[in-house]
Amino acid sequence: MTYKTGIDQLPIPPKDAKVQNVTCDFCIVGCGYKAISWPIDRQGGADAGDNVFGEDLNQQQGAESPAWYNPSMYNVVQQDSRLVHLIIKPDKACEVNAGLNSVRGGRMGVTRYSEQTGTMTARLTQPMVWRYSQMMPTSWDDSLSLVADVTRRVIEEMGEDGVIVSAFDHGGAAGGYENTWGTGKLYFDAMKVKNIRIHNRPAYNSEVHASRDMGVGELNNSYEDAELADTIFVVGANPLENQTNYFLAHWVPNLRGETLDKKRQMLASEAHAPARIIIVDPRRTVSVNACEAVAGKENVLHLAIAPGTDLVLLNALLTEVVSKGWQANDFIAQHTVGFDEAVAANRISVEDAAAVTGLASADIRKAAQWIAEPKAGGTQRRTMHAYEKGLIWGNDNYRTNAAMVNLALATWNVGREGTGCVRLGGHQEGYVRPSDAHVGRPAAYVDQLLISGQGGVHHVWATDHFKSTLNAEEFRRIYRRRTNLVKEAMDSVPYGDRQAQLEQIVAAIKRGGLFSVVVDILPTQIGEAAHVWLPAATAGEMNLTSMNGERRLRLTERYMDPPGVAMPDALIAARMANAIEASFRKAGNGAYADQFKGKFDWKTEEDAFMDGYHEHAEGGKFVTYDRLRSMGTNGVHEPVVGFENGRLIGTKRLYTDGKFKTADGRAKFMKAEWRGLQVAGREQQREKYAFLINNGRNNLVWQNAFYDQHTPFVRERMPVAPIEMNPGDMTTLGLQAGDLVEVYNDVGSTQAMVYPTPAAKPGQAFMLFIAPTGQVGNVISKATNELMIPDYKNVWANIRRIGHVPSADGMSFKNIEYPQTL
Repeated sequence: MTYKTGIDQLPIPPKDAKVQNVTCDFCIVGCGYKAISWPIDRQGGADAGDNVFGEDLNQQQGAESPAWYNPSMYNVVQQDSRLVHLIIKPDKACEVNAGLNSVRGGRMGVTRYSEQTGTMTARLTQPMVWRYSQMMPTSWDDSLSLVADVTRRVIEEMGEDGVIVSAFDHGGAAGGYENTWGTGKLYFDAMKVKNIRIHNRPAYNSEVHASRDMGVGELNNSYEDAELADTIFVVGANPLENQTNYFLAHWVPNLRGETLDKKRQMLASEAHAPARIIIVDPRRTVSVNACEAVAGKENVLHLAIAPGTDLVLLNALLTEVVSKGWQANDFIAQHTVGFDEAVAANRISVEDAAAVTGLASADIRKAAQWIAEPKAGGTQRRTMHAYEKGLIWGNDNYRTNAAMVNLALATWNVGREGTGCVRLGGHQEGYVRPSDAHVGRPAAYVDQLLISGQGGVHHVWATDHFKSTLNAEEFRRIYRRRTNLVKEAMDSVPYGDRQAQLEQIVAAIKRGGLFSVVVDILPTQIGEAAHVWLPAATAGEMNLTSMNGERRLRLTERYMDPPGVAMPDALIAARMANAIEASFRKAGNGAYADQFKGKFDWKTEEDAFMDGYHEHAEGGKFVTYDRLRSMGTNGVHEPVVGFENGRLIGTKRLYTDGKFKTADGRAKFMKAEWRGLQVAGREQQREKYAFLINNGRNNLVWQNAFYDQHTPFVRERMPVAPIEMNPGDMTTLGLQAGDLVEVYNDVGSTQAMVYPTPAAKPGQAFMLFIAPTGQVGNVISKATNELMIPDYKNVWANIRRIGHVPSADGMSFKNIEYPQTL
């Protein structure tokens, strides 16, 4: 990366450089970093007394030196309207990552906006509106008054159901407690919008409804528990790829036996050994390979399950555990309900499960033994149950999630040290909103509403479901058609004649058109169809609070100015709310305008935080920016329960008292019978097409590549979305590494670049989930489960060659697995 930026020497931060707390923008692990900044015309020295690290930089630094940083961590930015040097480097004192950085977080420096170095210059810097047949720059007042007037007219014509919203519901770069409260208060308090979808799914719902219905919140342990577990049981997740530093800093030491002393100290009465790990995944991932490398193959069980049959395996494991008498009877009797009924309903023999899942009966029994057989002395085994998108976005989501929780509850692997039944997650979390009870359950399938011509105005906040939805090809075609109707109407009258333009917009909406407003930090594919773009600030350009996968709450401090006139989403929501109030009041509807009155008088993001999190989150009354700032990058585990001796007091793990989130405090077992591939048409698709098209994430690319498509480091490595294939399948189809292929079925088609993967099973391919240059959603049908959760995973299609990707000739297609011996 150095050669690309032309940097052969990095500046040294002076002793008095400003040092601020940062949590990584990206994945749910939430690694701790420090932002170090100082004026552009100054530099520190190599002597220990002349630099912020207090280190003698005349000497070669060690491999894990806290004074080390690289060009990807460095930039030149604006801070309080002045140019400063900026370094964003991992914090060795952070308990999450202990100084490690991922390939994503380690590039935060070069993914900052800088006119001086030319990074992220594609950022949205000012509001833009459709006029004169193109997107044109304008002011906040002009753009928001147009949004407000159109929104008002749609409500007058259609009611609030005419307002459709797509919004983030997470933490990290494009979310946080401030911003989810801002949008939530706008749409759930001032208004009662029902037609709303979240993030990566087509409705407003939880991906883990079953776990919550059973009283078990999905983030209930701490990262320390991965160090204390006897067994780690992982379903549908690839932690090295997607939770990299959590895996490296907390799982690997346990698998190597490096945490035995810690186990003995904390769990003194128990026998201990290096952990074992069970990974349930149809494909052999880099996580399987890495676990074998560090723990030995004898301590790793990869269950290469038939796609979509996880529910059968989980029910068989529960059946086997009970048949052996390994269940935690006292815990079940004192803290749960429905055990006997669930065991009876979900019963399936190991042999029957083996026939369905394609696994060996002996391996299923071994998995049950590793999960639940008591240790020497009869003490209960401590097994951490972890799952993610392979289960969450897999077959029969609700029941499979329930089956996972059933197994954890039956073996008392929730609420004890070294346990947990937890999702591994994607984004960080940052959710605090008013009640969403009016949305209903199941929630409206928003994407199908838009396809069917419903709604009149669409507010889109930091999502791009041109890339991330299912049935994506049809969605894009119809969305463009509807928004083009409005663009043509807007072109028919002068922009400055607001009343005439409004009449034309409303008339176009009545003919099936749609007015689209996009709030984001960068141009998006859905934004190409929009009529208004509103530029948002991101983490570091505002103060932002989020929690990670162990509910660790931190404050990322503002260390630079946002580009142009961009502002936090919370303040955009407030200004939009005030503009809608003014529009209704001007139109003579004071009653509706009063729904917004006095609710959005925020001047800063801290105002939104105090109104939202401080006033409404569990334990929020103890939390302020100043208190979080003093907690550094280690923060505090939610829920916060107090503030003593200058420190916030948190909750390291949930349910240690055996009280769950149900009316009577008892966790609920659930019936979760097998019913085959639940989504209509998938059985027939499996018979008709040659390849399972699995999909997921890639360590190098973050989510939908909103940053990465603008960075040469990633863009040149993956010019087209890769599809991992077995070399034998490639030979059969006449394919070479770097070939461009079309992936097609009865739903749609997309493209990808072939990447040979020797570990891939014949007939199984793997694509990036939401890549901008090849959307796998094009070939995923619109069907969901009964709660509108999509099955993104169990899709079959054919593959054919289109040509060759020219830039692929200079690429490496080396096997990404680590060698077993070095």
